[in-house]
Amino acid sequence: MTKEVEPQTGNRKSGMLKKFGVFLIVAAIVVIAYTQYGDLLSLANLAKQEAQLRAFQAENPVLVYGAAFLVYVVVTGLSLPGAAVLTLVYGWYFGLAPGLLLVSFASTAGATMAFLLSRFLFRDAIQKRFGDRLQSFNQSLEKEGPFFLFTMRLIPAVPFFIINAVMGLTPIRTRTFWWVSQLGMLAGTAVFVYAGSSVPDLQTLADKGVGAVFTPSQLTQIVIAFVLLGVFPLVVRFGMKFFGRAGAEPAV
Repeated sequence: MTKEVEPQTGNRKSGMLKKFGVFLIVAAIVVIAYTQYGDLLSLANLAKQEAQLRAFQAENPVLVYGAAFLVYVVVTGLSLPGAAVLTLVYGWYFGLAPGLLLVSFASTAGATMAFLLSRFLFRDAIQKRFGDRLQSFNQSLEKEGPFFLFTMRLIPAVPFFIINAVMGLTPIRTRTFWWVSQLGMLAGTAVFVYAGSSVPDLQTLADKGVGAVFTPSQLTQIVIAFVLLGVFPLVVRFGMKFFGRAGAEPAV
């Protein structure tokens, strides 16, 4: 008995140490990136280097696209502040179509990275502690997960880094998380990239942000539209289930 238990205990401790080590590395990277390089991504700082950024893009187009993609993945993957600013800047820097393509795939890659980190670091501990309570939730999420995730992606009130972390604790498949996130974030990404591509210079973007393109009433209408678009699939799903049950009941 002892010989069987000891290897399991050793493997468990080894797994915990690995997770703790990964957590410390990620935490250190986040702290260093935020304290040492956080100001570099501010619109005010980027606006001062507008001419240099354009010149560097013209001289090194491939390098610029690759570096921009990597930066966006790291920022979103480690849940660093600045993703919204980057989206606006990329819209201005690359234009609407290239900027939308780059941000769409980079944001999904970063979100999936955050999702996998959350799953690796915390899922086992959460399931062991609350497994019995989460059993019915996990079962329903396996069926309704894509609809739930799609809705959350479209509602601006829910920060994306919270969605990434929480979904990593669920049984949803990585492939499903990827394509639903890619689709669900596309509308919001398009709005921000369009806003960035519509301003004449970075200083205007730094001074007014999204307000340089959209009025407050227009922004409110966009948010409401996103919410309705996100809730719609769930309403349709519920309606189909409700009428399906009603049709299955025997007539009296």
